[in-house]
Amino acid sequence: MKVAAIAIAALGLVAAGQAGAAERASDLDYMKANRCKGLAETLGSVDTAGLDTYLKAQKKGRQSFVLERGESEFDKARREAKSPDRKDRLNAELTGACMAYMGPDKAVAVR
Repeated sequence: MKVAAIAIAALGLVAAGQAGAAERASDLDYMKANRCKGLAETLGSVDTAGLDTYLKAQKKGRQSFVLERGESEFDKARREAKSPDRKDRLNAELTGACMAYMGPDKAVAVR
């Protein structure tokens, strides 16, 4: 009986560990989310609270070069968003592909 209880508990811990691992985004997704935050802050058309939460949770345990590349993508997006001829395309990206990083319910307030 004790062996069965221990086995069930061990399986529960393994399943919990796998669920936590599934929530971790790839390095590429982390960098894309940083780009989206740069666009959102510069264009000012989307509330960044969901992105902030996502990035804070995904930052943990990343290698330094990934964090640096994320900052680079953020800066690059901010510079790109200042170009008036690209605003339509970047707004479409922000309200399209970037929604994946905005939060679990994807209900983002567009300003």
